Amino acid sequence: MDIPRIFNVMESAHRIHNPFTPDKFATLGAALRLQPEDQVLDLGSGSGEMLCTWARDHGVRGTGVDMSQLFSEQATLRAQELGVADRVRFIHDDAAGYVSDQQVDVAACVGATWIAGGVAGTVALLARSLRPGGIVLIGEPYWRQLPPTEEIARGCLANATTDFLVLPELIGSFRRLGCDVVEMVLANQDGWDRYEAAKWLTMRRWLEAHPDDELAAEVRAKLDTEPVRHATYTREYLGWGVFALMPRAGFGAAPT
Repeated sequence: MDIPRIFNVMESAHRIHNPFTPDKFATLGAALRLQPEDQVLDLGSGSGEMLCTWARDHGVRGTGVDMSQLFSEQATLRAQELGVADRVRFIHDDAAGYVSDQQVDVAACVGATWIAGGVAGTVALLARSLRPGGIVLIGEPYWRQLPPTEEIARGCLANATTDFLVLPELIGSFRRLGCDVVEMVLANQDGWDRYEAAKWLTMRRWLEAHPDDELAAEVRAKLDTEPVRHATYTREYLGWGVFALMPRAGFGAAPT
């Protein structure tokens, strides 16, 4: 069980596998008013930077679940590096359908809502692990400006313009799911640069070290095209943010 190998190659040097930067995760942790001993569940936890730094800075405890063997190993090493290995654990597993065996204060899926078929399914999944009064975190792209053509949407690695919403519509969609939006922290273009551009040096170094690898042609094609694609499309059209939600009374109840 693992993610496609190309992503392990491109993001092997990343600590954060989305357009957030360390200061954004620090802002988010402070905005959530995290308390010592709060329990956090992170589905699609990547290399564990959010959980590890929050354990260090706020004293939380937590569990991260990710299907990348490499990222899960890196997360465990990061916990050891920051001295929080006794407070957080990382599980190499498919996060789809994962429910904590104890209720948590924060249930997060920061950039991997595909695990439950999209935002609505992921909110419902996370809510199954949440204590009453807890917070759901959803990390999700949105259109900074609606692409005028489907070709531009595909340039942003979307299948179609309908894959994402503009920001006001995305925020409104959480209310329709039965949640109050109680906080948000948004990435910026610099964050997108750090996420996307960091892949390019990683790919070049990997190609130098693995010229005869069966994946070399695909990595070379990515390196040839990704810088221009990012500058042309993602940087201009796509936003990304983490949204803090609290389910309202009756959330998840069958309609009458």
